[in-house]
Amino acid sequence: MLDHVFLSASDLARSVTFYEKALAPLGIAHYVDYDGKDGPPGHPDLKGFGREKRAFFWLKQGHADPRSVHVGFVASNAEEVNAFYEAAIAAGARDNGRPAARTYYDPRYYAANVLDPDGYSIEVVFKKWQHPPP
Repeated sequence: MLDHVFLSASDLARSVTFYEKALAPLGIAHYVDYDGKDGPPGHPDLKGFGREKRAFFWLKQGHADPRSVHVGFVASNAEEVNAFYEAAIAAGARDNGRPAARTYYDPRYYAANVLDPDGYSIEVVFKKWQHPPP
């Protein structure tokens, strides 16, 4: 299990605005900023996103290398996947896989993929793990 992820953004303000809109359908919000001068030498300023008072997705100003990162967020249902996709596209994302079942992974895997303003691959997935009746 991961505790947090940092992404470098070529235009931090643009990326904060994008993720505020794109992640809202998942209940993930921008709610904390960390001033790097309060940390160890060289620590970057960070913009934190999360939910339930826990930041786990952080943005920092820097050189973006979209080839190096793929981030997958969990959705509670297929409707959240669809809402994320629509919000992300409206906020300026590029399509990288419309909402649909990804049966090549598993018949219960439903996801959408977009490329953020820096070209990072962002996926939102709902995995409906059905248990057989007793």
